[in-house]
Amino acid sequence: MKQFLIIQLVILAGHMSVACAQSQVHPDQPFLQDSCRKIPLAAELLGTQLRKVRCDRNGRILVLSDRGLLQIHEGRLKPDKLFRPLMDMDIKDMTVHQGQFVYLTDTCVLSNAWAGRLLSRHQVSQPRHVAMGEGMDFRVAGREIRQLSFDVERKRFLTLQQGTLQSSTPEGHPAAAFHHEDLTCFELTPGGDILIGTSHGYLRVDANALGLTSSPVIDLPCSDIRCIKTMGSKTWFGTAQGAVALKLDSTLDYYASQRWLCDDQVIDIAPGPGDSVLILTQTGLNILHFETMTLAQKAAHFDRLTRQRHIRYGFNSAFVMDEPGDLSTGTLIDQDNDGLWTAMYLAGELFRYGVTRSEEALQNCYESFEAMERLIDITPMEGFPARSFDRTGYPVADVSRWQQSDDTYWVWKATTSSDEIVGHFFAYAIFADIAPDAEGHDRAVALIDAIMGHIVTNNWYLIDFDGKPTRWGKWHPDYVNKFPRQVGDRRLNSVEIIAFLQTAYHFTHKESYREKAFELLTDHGYLENIMTPISEIGHVPGINLTSDWNHSDDELAFLSYWLLYRYAFNEALQAQYRDTIEGHWSIERPEKNPLWNFIYASTEPEAFDIHESVWSLQEFPLDTISWTVRNSHRKDLRFLPANFREQTTQSVLPPDERPMSKYNGNAFQLDGGQGGRREFSGDIYLLPYWMGRYLGIIQ
Repeated sequence: MKQFLIIQLVILAGHMSVACAQSQVHPDQPFLQDSCRKIPLAAELLGTQLRKVRCDRNGRILVLSDRGLLQIHEGRLKPDKLFRPLMDMDIKDMTVHQGQFVYLTDTCVLSNAWAGRLLSRHQVSQPRHVAMGEGMDFRVAGREIRQLSFDVERKRFLTLQQGTLQSSTPEGHPAAAFHHEDLTCFELTPGGDILIGTSHGYLRVDANALGLTSSPVIDLPCSDIRCIKTMGSKTWFGTAQGAVALKLDSTLDYYASQRWLCDDQVIDIAPGPGDSVLILTQTGLNILHFETMTLAQKAAHFDRLTRQRHIRYGFNSAFVMDEPGDLSTGTLIDQDNDGLWTAMYLAGELFRYGVTRSEEALQNCYESFEAMERLIDITPMEGFPARSFDRTGYPVADVSRWQQSDDTYWVWKATTSSDEIVGHFFAYAIFADIAPDAEGHDRAVALIDAIMGHIVTNNWYLIDFDGKPTRWGKWHPDYVNKFPRQVGDRRLNSVEIIAFLQTAYHFTHKESYREKAFELLTDHGYLENIMTPISEIGHVPGINLTSDWNHSDDELAFLSYWLLYRYAFNEALQAQYRDTIEGHWSIERPEKNPLWNFIYASTEPEAFDIHESVWSLQEFPLDTISWTVRNSHRKDLRFLPANFREQTTQSVLPPDERPMSKYNGNAFQLDGGQGGRREFSGDIYLLPYWMGRYLGIIQ
């Protein structure tokens, strides 16, 4: 009965140029985008002990070290030679008073401001700290003191040593004191409290009575606090494992790893020029910049990044570096998934063209389309796309998979995966929908037909140069249905092949593709496979494919959903597809993945996670280098017990705090990275952004 109903329902006519009219819309308003400029020590200064950083009213930045004052020059910290007399002095400390630098030497306190009139001798042996009071009054403290500051509101000095925070009058008379073990630093807050750092969190103390107002707070990523600074609406904590910005709503931003800092051992934090923040660490200075930016401007940044360093023969390629983070040492290399990654970049550019009608975007589209087209042309098997191609002699790894083409100057990579086929169908369908000319449309349709024809002719297998199926190019019922219901490949491969057949039928109108699809849907249970709730997918003893959750399968499923729903044969199937897509999306919701959210939005649900999607795009880092990142030590996270989906924490971290990965990675992976030796392409941002624009979600 089910088979009869499916076959008899009316086929949907045509398709929508834009998938849906969204009731949930995000107007693209400017937001604060953070980025960092890292300034390491010059090579000749390696081993120098950095002590403090300050910026004066002119925007001049100085770093105090055990080898004198340092300045920024040509991207490195180098000796400051601006004032010759200072070069001959043994400078112990510096501060900024009324916007001007003030220096402490072993004999005096002086400044080059105010016509040089501030030059007063002191009698402190082994001086280490200076603090300016009212007018030109100051106090000097010795090495036993950890921090010295002037409380402007209460007109008193505050000194910190190991177990005591002591207040005293300008004349030097002791007043109230606060005692607690293991005090490291302190900061006066605008609210009238004093925050005191320890190696086990921070304390909040009443500034008037110097009495404890709360228990130690330890829910920062690292509780070993080295310095505290309030700036605007944020309180900054420098710790032994990075810098933390605590906001008024109790949320925080964590700046750690070489994505943000030269190293994670924070020594000092101070306001910088404009709205920037200076973070001094053991091996260099780091300047955090905060600029207003729209999602569109951010997309332009990733477009430049991709076009300048990631285009190889039209492919969206990997960029790897010999020296960590040194772009000058980078080179483009092939990957097994050149076709898939290029398809995802191409789709983003197609959506961009669909929205803007940009000729530049269209040129980018054709450049990548031709690379993908050649993946099929370069192999001797009809309709079989290579994984990649390159000039003869240049592949340097796994050469056993490289095959010589008819043109002796070129080789192509075999063993093509189902991942690649998903990418080809995804990109060609969008190309056929959006291409402004009949020739482009027809070329894309011909490629869809060629690949589909290969799979159908070869009995639902992708047949390689050796006449055998590739490892993952298998959609035959004998392969698909051999897996128990709980194995994700049974559901995924059914989704893929039906999506392929529907797409091929939609564009070619070949009845054989429709007939084959219904044969799989009804006679071989592929519809039942597709409708398997994703919540039932789990570990099956003895089957390696179920050892853990496969996040690459999520990617392949969602890209296929775009086709599965959009080109459904009839409304009844489309409604069933929407239900199963919603079930998968519901499982994935904690990741706040904008691509999954927007693909789900294309099925026209009443609601989807628009705010979470925008949050992910706004929090995506401008720096896409694969720095090694660690978060498993963080004390502010709520960890979950080990589980099949590998969700490590209750809430996903912002993209700029976790290891960089494509969408086939686990968003809940806390530690990872490649030591700064790879830069990821901008397609990770560009595809969801432009899809959101194309769907009318982002305006």
